[in-house]
Amino acid sequence: MRTAQVVIAVVLALVFVPLGSAKIAAVPVMRQAAAHLGRSPGLYRVVGTLEVVGAAGLLAGLARGPVGAAAATGLAGLMAAAAMAHLRHGDPPARALPAAALALAAVAYATLSATV
Repeated sequence: MRTAQVVIAVVLALVFVPLGSAKIAAVPVMRQAAAHLGRSPGLYRVVGTLEVVGAAGLLAGLARGPVGAAAATGLAGLMAAAAMAHLRHGDPPARALPAAALALAAVAYATLSATV
């Protein structure tokens, strides 16, 4: 287990758990974000659930490497899709940058998991 792997897992979990929870709870800012992208609150709840489960998988992966690698791969795909949704919607690239950065961090975690 590498220190970088632990740090990335914890940081990603600290990002995804509150954001995913806010989507699940359909807090007003998340409902507005869903509407901005033309998505339903129900779909945003599904995305939030995937984010929370993915964060749990990253942390579980610290004990069971393949679980973390699978979770990181799923989160990377989810965040890549989020970045693309922003760009396709016509948002400026800066609006897609957080999702792209999270996708890259998840790829880094998956890569570290595969090389341990």
